[in-house]
Amino acid sequence: MNTLPEWSEPLLQPAFTWWVTPCTWAELIAAVCALLMVALNMRVNPWAWPLAIVSSLLYGLLFWSSRLYGDAALQIFFVVVALWGWWQWLQPNPTSQTLPVRQLSARGRVRLLAALAIAWPATGLFLKTYTDTDVPWWDAFPTAASMLGQWLLGRKYIENWAVWVVVNIVSVVGNRIRKVHNLYLKRRRTPHSSSRLELR
Repeated sequence: MNTLPEWSEPLLQPAFTWWVTPCTWAELIAAVCALLMVALNMRVNPWAWPLAIVSSLLYGLLFWSSRLYGDAALQIFFVVVALWGWWQWLQPNPTSQTLPVRQLSARGRVRLLAALAIAWPATGLFLKTYTDTDVPWWDAFPTAASMLGQWLLGRKYIENWAVWVVVNIVSVVGNRIRKVHNLYLKRRRTPHSSSRLELR
């Protein structure tokens, strides 16, 4: 399932190594675009959206190459929603002003949590059934929560920041677990071959 186009190979080569973990060119460019996007989002600048598109496409490539298909598919969703969000931010509302920054009501927050409670297990079940990912539930949570966070951002609800903090924490922990899991599997396959093991 993990077939990548030839043009992507240079982007997946290491740009540098941070401790024992290589950072690819795609990851480096995507991270820089994402940081610039956050800075522009904080200023409610619509030019954040094109940076989101570039970052999402590059992260999609990275996730697909790592067999994190939920996260990879999520990046395509992000591209589509970024186009929608860009349009939303540029469109005047009925009072001839751009979309205002606002908060969800208490009822809106409950609906948001209910949507997450449905989307997470549904996404996990889909990934477990139809892909070869080895971490369907870890992959599913940030996938489902990110969809909600992106919708909140597109509609300028400030709760999007809390959602992104949770998504990022879960993603970092999940990626660390996955790398430790891969290291363990590699050690079990070649128990006496080398004292130096590489994370993949």
